[in-house]
Amino acid sequence: MPQIPLHTARLDLVPLSDEHLADEIDLDADPEVTHYIWGRARTRAEVLASHAQRMERGRQVDGLGFWAGFARDEPGRHFVGWWILGPLHGPDQGDWRTTPGVAELGYRLHRRFWRQGLASEGSRELLRHGFEDLGLQRVIAQAVTDNVGSRAVMESVGMRFVRSWDEPDGEVEYALTRHSWFSRHLE
Repeated sequence: MPQIPLHTARLDLVPLSDEHLADEIDLDADPEVTHYIWGRARTRAEVLASHAQRMERGRQVDGLGFWAGFARDEPGRHFVGWWILGPLHGPDQGDWRTTPGVAELGYRLHRRFWRQGLASEGSRELLRHGFEDLGLQRVIAQAVTDNVGSRAVMESVGMRFVRSWDEPDGEVEYALTRHSWFSRHLE
């Protein structure tokens, strides 16, 4: 199954593409948005490199990838941010080739859309898609320990704390299993 558009009550989530690059550059230009990731705003060249990496990750596993989110209740169509339901990567997650059925959830939103429930709304739809459409067995999410907003989103969508580690900056991991998802949504 290729990556498909998804919809919620307030969001249109479309597969991230090169047409969203200017939106990504604008998003990462806000040092508050990137505070817990890089501690500063990103340059255009850095976002171009990150965009290329996102596009590559989106091609690794059928159906997984990044989605650009647009608010439908605003006049016109406004870029809210992006979400990921993507293959595992990096030394603290494992490798998607050796852990099939497990994906990473993430999100990055413009500051003007914070605290409106949109990060949770988009994340719930990606979890639904992952468990119900793609047959995932487990989804993880990670954040810097001090990022209470991101941790609140993870908890609001039903994810549970799994572990923390102090190297290099102190991070936490939350997870949700297929069994837990269906237990919550079939009641």
